[in-house]
Amino acid sequence: MNHDDRVAQERQAIIEARARGPLALLKVFTRLSGPGWLQSAITLGGGSLSSSLYLGVLAGFSLLWLQPVAMILGVVMLSAIGYVALATGERPFAAINRHVNPVLGWGWAIATMMANLVWCLPQFALGTAAIRQNLFPTVLGPESGLSEFTAKLIVVAALFFLCGAVVWSYDKGRRGIRIFETILKVMVGIVVVSFFGVVIVMSLRGALDWGAIFAGLVPDLGLLREPASSYDAVLGQAGQFADYWRSQIVEQQRDVMISAAATAVGINMTFLLPYSMLQKGWGREHRGLAIFDLSTGLFIPFVLATGCVIIAAGAQFHTDSESLLNPTPESKPSTSAISSFTGNLDGRLKFELGQDVFEALGPEEKLARREALPQADKQLAAMIAKRDASDLAQSLRPMTGRTFSHYVFGIGVVGMAVSSIIILMLINGFVFCEMFNLPQGGAMHRFGCFLAGATGALGPFIYTGKTQFWLAVPTSVFGMMLLPIAYTTFFFMMNSRKLLGDAMPTGARRWRWNILMGVAVALAAFGSLWSIWSRTQFIPGTEIQVRYVGFALLGAFIALAAIVGLIRRGRSEEGS
Repeated sequence: MNHDDRVAQERQAIIEARARGPLALLKVFTRLSGPGWLQSAITLGGGSLSSSLYLGVLAGFSLLWLQPVAMILGVVMLSAIGYVALATGERPFAAINRHVNPVLGWGWAIATMMANLVWCLPQFALGTAAIRQNLFPTVLGPESGLSEFTAKLIVVAALFFLCGAVVWSYDKGRRGIRIFETILKVMVGIVVVSFFGVVIVMSLRGALDWGAIFAGLVPDLGLLREPASSYDAVLGQAGQFADYWRSQIVEQQRDVMISAAATAVGINMTFLLPYSMLQKGWGREHRGLAIFDLSTGLFIPFVLATGCVIIAAGAQFHTDSESLLNPTPESKPSTSAISSFTGNLDGRLKFELGQDVFEALGPEEKLARREALPQADKQLAAMIAKRDASDLAQSLRPMTGRTFSHYVFGIGVVGMAVSSIIILMLINGFVFCEMFNLPQGGAMHRFGCFLAGATGALGPFIYTGKTQFWLAVPTSVFGMMLLPIAYTTFFFMMNSRKLLGDAMPTGARRWRWNILMGVAVALAAFGSLWSIWSRTQFIPGTEIQVRYVGFALLGAFIALAAIVGLIRRGRSEEGS
């Protein structure tokens, strides 16, 4: 059966199922779903893991509500761009350039490609670390006898060829797409089951307070301005520096809340969805399927996986200081956790002594000053220290056993990394073809895919220190800056009679769409502006903070879009 016949068969199956009732339609939708699972594969990556971990560390179960709410709004905007693509059959990049503004179209594409290339780096690094530390420590870890470079090279090569083989299958026509989507569904399932299994084991061991967990599903915006109540006892012992620690906790709670909410749906996800739907041959009849697909393939796995990580991290690390103040051989904290703890202590000393005085101290004097700090300061510094996946796996070992803490957890982390790499590669192929006006598929699409993979393979070797600053900071600022602009573009497209024709929502349906999209645009804009404002790092070699460059670029981008829009409108009026 050729591609067109199969698409026609799918459309007929949807029409017949609608006539038979909801259960028949549910069965058909479940069988035909696919693009939503691709979205899950990209959002369940290293960023989701780290933000969920720190949400649990900082606030325990109190912020379990945050990511589901953010994802609901993300699904609304993805549904909007999917609706436009399926109603018109047009490729969105060309549609935006033609019907809205080419500055917005090109900004969307460039930000997406930058995100693909840069965010592949930490995914390879995350996968490599999990394989070496959790899955094969004796074969590829420090005790293997291999040099670190050789061990990393072996793992990176295996990840590259595995991801490359999966991506290659996508370009093998309709059958390849089905194989690709099945693999992604299995990988997303592995991620969810892995983290879900850890929570089940913890629950069976009596380590979880389910009353507090369910209470954490109720939104609480008070954490934007006050520390979680669980810090009160230690803050009461901090004396004159209680207000300092209170401000530090609130600032970090606010930052991680806004960052997690704003990045639940990244800008490259908005590019993937419409192209994956059009690639499958979906059209107007598939619009209901698209919303169902996002709800089941994206929302449910994301909420389950991130929720389980928050629960595990909250149970193990929230208000925990012992693991850093009195570590044991069985629960040795990671280098990153120790570094974060030390940085928190140094921040407290800088507040007391002043930046210049502290920096003038020698290493031994700094160490002595840290050790002389009151116990309450040390406890608070440890409580808000950032942890990584290896800390969580290590801390779970006494409770869940080695199998769950290292192998099952490690499989989940590797699944996160591999699925994200695969989708980042795929998206980059789509973007590459769009930017150069090439047909989707074929050699050039593969070139775009493997460009992202080859760049990401450098991650375990270079994604640290200054390199991370130069790559991650501008990319995240640019991507976050353009996310609300992309959302606004989709809002305009959903309200464009010229673009949608008789498919444009009307009446109460249009009001529902606009209210939901308006809330999503407003929150994305707030998160974007806050993310840029919080970039207080200085550009190396200068006294210019990144945030001011970010706001300057944002202003220039908006001004350029406005100028091009006015020019196009003038030409349109002259032509009429």
